[in-house]
Amino acid sequence: MKRTFAAVSLAALAIALSGCGQVQQAAENAVSDGASQVASAAGDEIKKQACSLVEDGLVSVQDKKALGGLVAGAQTAGVPAEITTPLKQIADSGDQVPADSVKALRDACAG
Repeated sequence: MKRTFAAVSLAALAIALSGCGQVQQAAENAVSDGASQVASAAGDEIKKQACSLVEDGLVSVQDKKALGGLVAGAQTAGVPAEITTPLKQIADSGDQVPADSVKALRDACAG
């Protein structure tokens, strides 16, 4: 009787543990999906902000400062290089904002 009980208990434990693994995997997938959705939403918002700042083709000192503040977030959020590259070039530029970078950013925003 004790052997039967032990065997049944062991089988129940094995089933429970395999179920826990499935629950853990489902939880990990949900967290991963949620993180991807947050990063995507953040990337979309950063792109929207960057595009609105260069929409008129002119980049003021305030615009440049705001664009510079978006660079790290854009890179972290996985915003495409067609946005982040000109964004970083504008942020890293000195007194003269490179017109080709502004154009590249505007083109990426239009596409």
